[in-house]
Amino acid sequence: MTVPAPAGEAGQPPGPLSRQHRRTTLSVVAFITLVAFESMAVATAMPVAASDLGGVRSYGLAFSSFLTASLLGTVVAGPWGDARGPRAPLAAGAALFTAGQLTCALAPTFSLLLLGRLLAGAGGGLVVVALYVVVGAAFSDALRPKVFGYMSAAWVLPAIVGPTLAGWMADAISWRSVFGVVVPLGVAVAAVILPRVPAKGTGSFEATARRRVLRGALLAVGAGALQVGAESLSDGGAWPVVLTVAGATLVVAALPGLLPRGTLRAARGLPSVIGVRGLYTAAFFGTESFVPLFLVTERGLAPAEAGLALTGGAIGWFAGTSIQTRDLTRMPRHLLLVAGGAVIALGIGVLVAVVLSGISGWFVLLVWLIAGCGMGIGMATTSVLTLRMAPPEERGLASSALQLSDNLGGVLGIAVVGAVFAALHTGAGGQDDLFAGMFAGLLLVAVLAAVVGSRGRAPRRSEPAPATSATVLRP
Repeated sequence: MTVPAPAGEAGQPPGPLSRQHRRTTLSVVAFITLVAFESMAVATAMPVAASDLGGVRSYGLAFSSFLTASLLGTVVAGPWGDARGPRAPLAAGAALFTAGQLTCALAPTFSLLLLGRLLAGAGGGLVVVALYVVVGAAFSDALRPKVFGYMSAAWVLPAIVGPTLAGWMADAISWRSVFGVVVPLGVAVAAVILPRVPAKGTGSFEATARRRVLRGALLAVGAGALQVGAESLSDGGAWPVVLTVAGATLVVAALPGLLPRGTLRAARGLPSVIGVRGLYTAAFFGTESFVPLFLVTERGLAPAEAGLALTGGAIGWFAGTSIQTRDLTRMPRHLLLVAGGAVIALGIGVLVAVVLSGISGWFVLLVWLIAGCGMGIGMATTSVLTLRMAPPEERGLASSALQLSDNLGGVLGIAVVGAVFAALHTGAGGQDDLFAGMFAGLLLVAVLAAVVGSRGRAPRRSEPAPATSATVLRP
């Protein structure tokens, strides 16, 4: 899988679905389709699972635990994929992902369900970074926006079928079947894809990579401690405070060495591109994780009906990705980052208005299309810019940093609103104000994403420390 040099017919390079690239493109899309189905199905069934296992109060942990484990997976996958090729991390990720789904399907307690989510999250982190390395190696810069468009399109069918099917399975069979059905699908997709993925890398797993893995482990432990401690603060006592402070300390200590220099201060170029990715996911997934719960508990919708909001978000995401693929606006790429944050903010803002107005929850299904469109515009653009700005030999590191920001943003967004929910949730219904306040806080994060996105263009040659240099990527 190397970037093609010769042009196709009429001087045009072969497209992603040309004979030269078809197998690679379809293999990547197949795996993304599976991940998309799992995401849509699990989010739809989770309110039922949490209620059955007595975990509603800790509902946010079911999502943030997945993302926390993904932090470690993404950090490991970057240097592993660069040194050994993407096949090994992809195989390990597929194994962990399916093992996690099986653990969730059989879990007798909410704690064991969270263990399954941790396993699946670690596998998901490995898989996503490995697929990015494949895309970076197999396709030219001109083709990558189209490939990311296909990857986004892979969410459409699962978004349409997944929530309805998962809601029916949760009601008619069991929520456990929603997790269980992913296991054989994961095995089948991995068996088809793995032989087509490169097994060779640079062969060098440097001391820098080992330090990154250690920092990644500390970051994952810190993020996990921060979530559990924050969720328990309302219980009182000293240990939740100690756990929260210790977790936050580990995150702050480990994070700077895992991201490009200047990310936390929104330095121009690649640091801001990677930073804005985390702001996107914090705002969007922090909100989306609680939308089905709001619709079920406050508006009385069935799980399958509430899951349709996720369908709307995914369809909007695909529409937004299509916009950036065709670049209909002819904007410079960094301005698409601004547009993505602005549209996400618009969607969450309208959602807050719908919640406070007390009108039917069915309006949420349409509103979430808007936020999804912003994610499609912004997320695909961050992927394109990261692969464009990173040196070829460090695309694994850059992709790892991008996914790390992605997952950490989701973890923090869900953890913060989850802690607020755990502290203020009474279980008695009629808590529209609580949900509106949670969503309004995430609206401010989306606005910040639009501001940081304006700094996502590559530095001018006269500016020091260009964001594409290896010294920025390596700690």
